Amino acid sequence: MSSTLLEVTRASHEEVERLERVIVKDLQNEPTSNKDRLFQSHRVRNMIDTITSTTHKLIEIYEDNDNARKDEIAALGGQTATGVNNVFSAFYDRLKEIREYHRKHPVARVVDANDDYEALLKEEPQIEFSGEEAFGRYLDMHELYHQYINSKFGEPIEYSAYLDIFPEADKIPRKKKMTRQYREYMENLLEYLLYFFQRTEPLQDVDRIFSKVTTEFEENWAAGKVHGWENENQENGHAPAQHAALDLDYYSTVEELMEVGPERLKEALAALGLKTGGTIQQRAERLFLTKHTPLEKLDKKHFAKGARASEKKGVAPVPQEDANSKEIALMEAKMKKLCDLLEDTIDRTKDNVVKKQALTYEEIEAEREEEETQEDTESEDEEQQIYNPLKLPMGWDGKPIPYWLYKLHGLGQEFKCEICGNYSYWGRRAFERHFKEWRHQHGMRCLGIPNTKNFNEITSIEEAKELWKKIQQRQGVNKWRPDLEEEYEDKEGNIYNKKTYTDLQRQGLI
Repeated sequence: MSSTLLEVTRASHEEVERLERVIVKDLQNEPTSNKDRLFQSHRVRNMIDTITSTTHKLIEIYEDNDNARKDEIAALGGQTATGVNNVFSAFYDRLKEIREYHRKHPVARVVDANDDYEALLKEEPQIEFSGEEAFGRYLDMHELYHQYINSKFGEPIEYSAYLDIFPEADKIPRKKKMTRQYREYMENLLEYLLYFFQRTEPLQDVDRIFSKVTTEFEENWAAGKVHGWENENQENGHAPAQHAALDLDYYSTVEELMEVGPERLKEALAALGLKTGGTIQQRAERLFLTKHTPLEKLDKKHFAKGARASEKKGVAPVPQEDANSKEIALMEAKMKKLCDLLEDTIDRTKDNVVKKQALTYEEIEAEREEEETQEDTESEDEEQQIYNPLKLPMGWDGKPIPYWLYKLHGLGQEFKCEICGNYSYWGRRAFERHFKEWRHQHGMRCLGIPNTKNFNEITSIEEAKELWKKIQQRQGVNKWRPDLEEEYEDKEGNIYNKKTYTDLQRQGLI
């Protein structure tokens, strides 16, 4: 109400609590379409940003670096600068301030909280999408595609093929990645994917995602395990000091240093940023100079082009080329992470491009208009209550079937099956069909009875068991069969049935 610091604090706390309640109420509503989901996510994102900024202001007030809050609290008790308490004077000063506020704002009114909630929940944030993106359903990468096919590192391919290969940056040769053209392309690609992801998934914490990607990248880069950039340090001519640098204290002459070999000398010179060319003797002499002369005092002619001498002996310098390589590799890692998060959207875009290639311009425009109208009417159709006083079953169009069709199929007649766990089937057709379905078959399997045609129309467990006993008796399953079940034993203790025993005895084997 007033401009006092305490009133600002109270109003800020109230604003934070109000927005938190609106967020909870908004998230309780299930969106019915992709458009409603985006509106809801952006509403929540905007309210979260408002809560964050308001909280930062509250922190500044509570830190009270200028002692304004402390002085205002002291003034509430009538404490003056001279230390005299004057409660009545402070009361009338505050009353005067309140009256002055209402005099300046005579039409101020109290807003109902429920009305405020409804206004916030019906808000439709402005989200910018191109026509090709279809409100966040597809990617629009035509500019990046033209930039790719017109570059030295790209190749002339179709747009649908480009959508397959653009996440696979490791297939591009490393030499072509060090160009300014590729760097600009990667910056534009990363910028577009990030912008699209923020528009379609506003509740995702992009900073936290990229922080994790950067941490993993730094570990892999230090170990030389970044895919497509393996052993980048060695190839750029500055291998780790513990592998490339030589301890010259063990060598007293150039001849002793030559015994190391040309390749080892080349690695040691490259680790120090010196030229690596020449004969083995020239390499050894150039390296031997660093034993008694600091790198910063050596003649510039001994250093490789673009290399910077290290301040410490035995520590490899870091050329500008490696810094560029690392930066490009990090952009590729972030781009791949965004492609993983947008995998479904990329697949949807591929399918849409392939489908559009077989359509005419008129068919594409008609399909786009149909999608727009479908999204607009989808939520309206679901909100409409269906009048169904007779509780008729729903048809394929989501509406109750006609009453004559309901009577024709006898859907008002209920059939219960005890074998199916007293499950109800409505209509004669559904009842006859259920004997071949999984529920009835599972029930018969639990009873140990084969589900044959003999058991059709039987829904009682007792009736099914009795019929199964009669079938077994009729087939002679329980009848004594001496030829197969009567046992005989020979002298060695082997046991046979009667038929086998007599056959072996006739042949003289027993």
